[in-house]
Amino acid sequence: MKEQRKLPKSFFWGNSVSSMQTEGAWNEDGKGLSVYDIRQPSANTSDWHVAIDEYHRYKEDLDIMKEMNMNMYRIQISWSRVCPNGDGPFNEKGIEFYDHLIDAMLERGIEPMVCLYHFDMPLKLAQAYNGFISKHVVNAFIRFGKKMIDHFSDRVKYWIVFNEHNLYFQDQAFNISGYQNGDKSLSDMYTIFHHTMMCHIKLANYIHENFTDVKIGGMLAYQQIYPQTSKPEDVWAAKQVQEFLNFNIYDADTGRGYSPEVLQYAKNNDINMDITEEDIADMKKAQADFLAFSYYSSWVLSSDHLPKGEAPNRYLLQGGVPAKYVKTNEWGWAIDPLGFRNAITTMYNHYHIPIFPIENGIGLREKWDGQHMIQDDQRIDYHKEHIKAMKDAIFLDGAQVLGYLGWGVIDIPSSQGDMEKRYGAVYVNRSNHDIKDLKRIPKKSFYWFQKTFKNNGDEL
Repeated sequence: MKEQRKLPKSFFWGNSVSSMQTEGAWNEDGKGLSVYDIRQPSANTSDWHVAIDEYHRYKEDLDIMKEMNMNMYRIQISWSRVCPNGDGPFNEKGIEFYDHLIDAMLERGIEPMVCLYHFDMPLKLAQAYNGFISKHVVNAFIRFGKKMIDHFSDRVKYWIVFNEHNLYFQDQAFNISGYQNGDKSLSDMYTIFHHTMMCHIKLANYIHENFTDVKIGGMLAYQQIYPQTSKPEDVWAAKQVQEFLNFNIYDADTGRGYSPEVLQYAKNNDINMDITEEDIADMKKAQADFLAFSYYSSWVLSSDHLPKGEAPNRYLLQGGVPAKYVKTNEWGWAIDPLGFRNAITTMYNHYHIPIFPIENGIGLREKWDGQHMIQDDQRIDYHKEHIKAMKDAIFLDGAQVLGYLGWGVIDIPSSQGDMEKRYGAVYVNRSNHDIKDLKRIPKKSFYWFQKTFKNNGDEL
C-alpha cells in the first residue's frame, strides 16, 4: 500500500509567512508606515518593529529552509515597503529587497510563492480613505498588484492575492482592511468583502490575459464546521457557514459568481454590496489555477446559541461551542486531521481544481533553556497526522494536491503579536518584550521535517 502512496517528485514542501511577522526593518530603506507599525505592545504581545529581523537575516533563514529540504517558500510583499503611501511613487529600495530575497530562494532551489496582502494596509490609505471600503484604495491596490506581477513574474510563478480571503466576510474585516471609521454594519462588511474580491479577480484576470506560465489561486481560512448534534437546525446552520465562508469565495474565484444563497440574503436584508455591471462581467471571466487554504482547527456549531436573524457569515461569533471528540491545544483549537482530509476532498470533489494547503501547524508555548533541544513531540505528531490525512485525501479519495506548506516553520510572532505562541520547528530566541539575540535554534521537529521532506513524505 505504501508503494502506491508515493507523491510526485514535483510536490511542494515548505513554509508560509507574512511580511510584518518576519521582516522587521519597519522604518528602513524608504519603507512607509503600515497600520501594524504604529500598534503598541501589550502585556502579552510585542510591537511589530523587529519581528524576527528576516529583512537582514533572510539568507540565514533560507539556508535553514534548504537544510530542512524545503522547496517552496510563501512570502508576502509588503505594500508599504514597495509603495510607501500606498498610492504614490514606488520605492526602488523596497522592490530591490524582494529581488534579492526571491533570487536567493531560487539559488537554493526554493520555489517562491507571493501573497500580495496580509492585513497590513498602508497607514495613509487607512487614515485618508478608510481602507478597502474605498474605491480609491481598490484602484491603488490593483495598481500595486500589477506592478508586482509585472516585475516578479519572470521568477515567481505562484501567486495569491489575499491571505485568508473569507476573513473579509466576517467581523475580522474591520481589523484587517484598513477600516478605521464607521458603524461596522453588515453593509460595510459586505462592501469591503466585495471590493477585495474584485481586487483578486481583476489581478487574476490580468495574469491569465498576459502570462502563460504564471499561476494564481484563491485562498481562504477553511471553515471545517461540525453541527453540535444531528438536530436539523444544527446541521443546517453548519451547512450555511460552509456556503457563506468557503463555497462563496471559491465560487467567485472560479467564475461562478457569488453563491445564490449569499446574494439572496443580501437582497432580503437590503445590503448593498456595491456590485457594478463591470464587476459582474469581470467575475464571469475569473479562473483559478489552484485553490489554496489555511487549516489549523475544526469548529463545532450550535444553532441554540444563534441570535434570531443573525447573518450566517457571523454564526461562529456566538454559535461556536467546545469540541468534545478531539484534543485541543492551549488556545482551544481542535486538533483534527480528519477535518483536514475532509477539507481537501470536499473542495476537490466540488471544483476539480488542484488543491493547495498553504498553512498548517500548531501553536505551542515553548521555552529554550539555552542548552537543551526543545522536545516538541506534540508538533511532530500534529504534522505527521495531518500529512497522513492529506495523503488519504489523495490516495483514497482521489484529490489532486500540489503541496503542503507549514506556517511559521521558523518561529514568528503570532497574528496577534504574541511571540510565545510558537508554530516553528526552529526556535527564535526572543520574547515579546526582549529581543535578545534572535538566534535560530533547531527543535526536535526540525530533524523530523528534514527527513520527511527529503523522503517526499513516503514513509507516512
